[in-house]
Formats: sequence, structure tokens, C-alpha cells
Amino acid sequence: MRLLVLLAMTAPVFGNPKMEFARGVLESARGGDGTRRFEKALEEDPEAWPLVQKVATLAERSGRSEEALSRYAVFARAHPERLEAQVAYADLLGKEDGGKAAEVLEAAARQFPRSIGVRRRLFRNYESRGLREKSLELFAEATQIHDPNGVKFALELARNLFARDDQEVQLRLDRLLEQAMQVYASSPELAMTASEHYRTTGRLDQAVEVLARHAEAAPTSLDLRVRWGVLLLAANRDDEGREVLEAVLKIDPRRWLAHQTLAKWYRKQEQPDRARYHAAERLKIHGGDPGDFEALAQEWLDAEQPRPARILLEKGVFDFPEDADLAALLAVATLRDPEVRPRASARFREAERLSGPDGPASRPEFQMAFADDLMAAGEWEAAEQRLRQAIQSFPPEANRETAAALRLLAKLWESQGRNEAAATSLRQRADRLLVPASK
Repeated sequence: MRLLVLLAMTAPVFGNPKMEFARGVLESARGGDGTRRFEKALEEDPEAWPLVQKVATLAERSGRSEEALSRYAVFARAHPERLEAQVAYADLLGKEDGGKAAEVLEAAARQFPRSIGVRRRLFRNYESRGLREKSLELFAEATQIHDPNGVKFALELARNLFARDDQEVQLRLDRLLEQAMQVYASSPELAMTASEHYRTTGRLDQAVEVLARHAEAAPTSLDLRVRWGVLLLAANRDDEGREVLEAVLKIDPRRWLAHQTLAKWYRKQEQPDRARYHAAERLKIHGGDPGDFEALAQEWLDAEQPRPARILLEKGVFDFPEDADLAALLAVATLRDPEVRPRASARFREAERLSGPDGPASRPEFQMAFADDLMAAGEWEAAEQRLRQAIQSFPPEANRETAAALRLLAKLWESQGRNEAAATSLRQRADRLLVPASK
């Protein structure tokens, strides 16, 4: 902005469209309109397409559609080689007269035979005016464009023009895809387009084969290799799919979709350790909701593996520093991980700060874990207070957890040489809680 001010102040009074444009931008930034400045710049440089577009856009926004259309028309007719001008003119003209807009687009299609954007606009124009024969002619032309964009457009038109089970059209599209793949086998766009076409028409094996051919032609196309692995698993070719995805991860361990797919697959195979590993890698790379971090970390803790739980939760807390649930579970995981246990005290206090009186730090599991940490630090009174609170807070059916808290309180008293009879009573009570109820 300072540069614009300097340019506007030091520019010559006449004959500099760039300076007029700068003044217009500056005027707009200060809450003004700037239109007159932009119009003056255009008068001085009528061949500048960005100025034509700017002035026409301002005119349209101000309700002066005829003026905007006139400016586009003059420039577009003078510059048939400017695709963006033809498109802008046709877009605005289409609001007033669809037939004339189609004429502009048809001329642009002849001038730019590879422009899919022009043909897509033409298709919408024809369909809005009920000209199905014109749309079918457009489809016939699209099937003659064998590059990746042309093939994608032909498939797009087919979805709109024909029934999904039209065998004649499907054979026609299959031939088009095969011809294009012979020339552009290394194109990831074409491979993905062809694979999705076969998949959505119920031919999963052919969808897999297309990606296999692409992987051979373009070994570094890792995104499509991941997709290949996903489809192999979907086709119940489990060993092949797993090998493809694991090979991708050896090349690039940060392919989160490969991790996500393997995590789901290993869960189906009832291999929870491997499933957790890939699920954790996916969260570390791609992120997720706080609940995703919490649920997976709890799985690690339930499996008596605090270290991976703690590492995952550190990432979660980094992403969500104000989430009290994550902070509370990180404190517990830190306590259980011998490698970093000395840091647990600070984690517990931070979790209490974030939690408030009624948050996750008030839960009995947290209070009991915090008490364990406080006992290790010799803070007996604070530990006893939290153990009593935990014992009172456990629900009646939580016999195992309550028994553990009772034993920990008994241990606290015994370590201090006090309340020996009460400690014995607590242990007996804990034992009774673990006796199965008689039928």
C-alpha cells in the first residue's frame, strides 16, 4: 500500500495508465469507488485486458450491465485470439441472450479446439435451452479428443446424456479410454479418470488393471499407487494390496491415505497392534479431531503401551493446546511411561488448570493417577485427598478400579507408618470387591 501511495504521488499527471490504475486501487482501499481512475487508465491503454475486465466488472456491479457487455464485446471482437475475453463476454451475454452467447462460444470452440472450458459452457447453454441434438453433437466431438482432459469431458457428458446401463455408449467410452491409455499411460489424470469410470460401472478388476499399467509406466506416481493398493484391497486381493501400500510407505512414509487404509485393513484382520501403528501415523501426518487422538491413545494405554500413547497425545496437545481431555490423558500416559515419568507432575497440573472443577481432571481415574504421582514426590496429603475423592467417585460397578484405589490409599498410610488397622481394613474391603458375586 505504501508503494501505491508513493507511485500515485510521484506519477506524471497525464499518459500513464499504470499510475491511474494504482490511484484507483488506492482510492478503493480507502473506501472510495475508484471507477473513474480505472476508466481513465483504460482510455489510455484500451488494449489492456485486465483493465477491460476491471471496468466491466465495476459497471456490472453498479447495475450498468449494458455498458459492461459493450466493453467485453468490443474487446472480444477485436481479439478473437484471447480466450479469456471470449469466455467473459459469453458468460455475461448468456444472462441476456443464450443464443448469442452460444454463437460466441461456438466461435471460440473453433478457435480453441482443445478448450474444455468453452465446451463445458456450450453444453450447459444447449441443455438450458433444450437443444439435446446440439449436446449430442458436442459429445461426438468430445470422443475425438483423446488427451486426458478430453476423455474426462467425454465421460462427464455421457453421465449427463445417457443412461448408466447404455451398453453401446459404454463400449464407445471403453474404446476411447483404451486409445487414450495407449498414448498417455503415464498420465495420472487419465489413469484416475479411467479407473474411476471402470469402478463406478461395476468393473473393479479393470479399474485395478488401469492403475497397474499406470504404475508400470510412471513408477514415481505415488498418489495413484496408493489408489491402486486401495482398489486391490477392495477387490479382495489382500496380499497384493498390502504389498503395494507398504512399498509406497517405504518410499514416502508420510502418505497418510496409505496409513489410513492399512489401519482399517489390519483391524479387519484382527491385528490391533499394526492397526494402531498405522492409525497413529495417519493422525500424526494428517491430523484429526481431539476425539480421534483420545480414542487411539486410550487403546494404546489399555494395551499397556504407554510410550506410543504418550507420543501420539503430545501431537494431539500440540494441535489442540486447550483441550482438557487430551491434556488429562497425556498426564496419565506420561506417568506410565518410565522414559518421561519425571515430567508427569507438570502435565497433571496443566490438565487440572485446563479442566476446571467439573472437567476431566475431576474423574476418578485421573485423580487416582495424579495421587500415584504425588506419592512418588512425597506429597502425601495431596495424594490422600485425591485418592479419597477417587474412591468416592467411582461408580458402584467399578469394583476393580475402586479396589486399586483402596489398595493405593492403604499403601500410602503404611508407607507413613500410620492408620495400620485402617489400612488393613481397606485391603480387606478391596479383596471383597474382587470376589465374584454368588449366583
